[in-house]
Amino acid sequence: MEFKVNSKELEKLLTKIIPAVPTRTPMPILENFLFDIKDGSLTIHATDLEISLKSAMNIISEENAQLVVPAKLLYDIVRSLGDTQILFEIASNGKLNLKTDSGEYTLSYLDSEDFPDIPEFPSASEENEDINEFQLSGSELKTAFGLTAFAMSKEEMRPAMMGTLIKFTPEGLRFVATDGHRLVNYLKKNIVLEITDQYIIPEKAISVLLKILDEKEVKISLSKTHVSFSLSDIELITRLIGQKYPDYESVIPLENELSLKIKTKELHNAIKRMMLFSPSNSRRVKFSVSDNNLEISAEDLDLGSHAKESIMCEYSGESLDIGFNSAYVNDVLGHLGSEEEIIFKLHSSTKAVIINPREEKENKELMMLLMPVRLNS
Repeated sequence: MEFKVNSKELEKLLTKIIPAVPTRTPMPILENFLFDIKDGSLTIHATDLEISLKSAMNIISEENAQLVVPAKLLYDIVRSLGDTQILFEIASNGKLNLKTDSGEYTLSYLDSEDFPDIPEFPSASEENEDINEFQLSGSELKTAFGLTAFAMSKEEMRPAMMGTLIKFTPEGLRFVATDGHRLVNYLKKNIVLEITDQYIIPEKAISVLLKILDEKEVKISLSKTHVSFSLSDIELITRLIGQKYPDYESVIPLENELSLKIKTKELHNAIKRMMLFSPSNSRRVKFSVSDNNLEISAEDLDLGSHAKESIMCEYSGESLDIGFNSAYVNDVLGHLGSEEEIIFKLHSSTKAVIINPREEKENKELMMLLMPVRLNS
């Protein structure tokens, strides 16, 4: 059988799908695309068994077929062709011929029977009571994941924290991420559904979503084990992290009565300079705050280097010295860059610090938390 496609349209589709193709895997079959040709549509699947991506395009074909095609080789060929028509000829001897006006390229293909099954999400109904569905604009979802993803843990000993928690509450839809050193708690107040469940989305799925999300609506379907994100032209399905998320609310301090208001950009620029002087092992930076003045300092004893800066702020509490990991502060401030001013809520040199935007946006509530580091270590 044969069919024709435009190379640029196919390249656009493959670019969206290839992030699910693993670069290293003990299962070579996963290094392929699954082509599913049915009723004049070409659907292409890719999976690493954690996430799956699929997208489809219309083609002219009188026959149906399934075949498994080398992903990277096909992608590289299509990308190199420029804007042209490609004729795909599927031969019965396991060869796939690609023909253009000026060239011919032959690949081997495999039968589809060894390709792993891709989870399918039927619509929520009485027969599928375990599936929860809702819709959210791609830009809102991208904002939520973009604000929280940096705080996810990289430690495999804490699998539940290697993802972002989405939690349906009476107040709205909550997104939470933490690695034990920092925490982000983001609430979308305008999304209140008759759902009381919570789910943990793994880091890889979020990383891919941040690349492919746009402003269009996303249909999100959740089962007990998987979640599907259906965009206009692509669907991502991922396994959920089947662990209990830690009790993050218990680490959020309630007694932080000291308030420090400061301009975000000024503080961020100073932190970037302090990072040049902080020790490579602890990345420690010291905050000394008193009488509307914040002094930031860093010292690397091994290199004999030291730096300090003073920044005007609004603060009227007792003088306080507190240490932070400068890289973590930099991450937090980088994700608050759109805020003109932020507020640090402090208690002591050993208690977690809450960081909020000075002005909350409509239907949004954002809280970041940083654990301090010891100054005398």
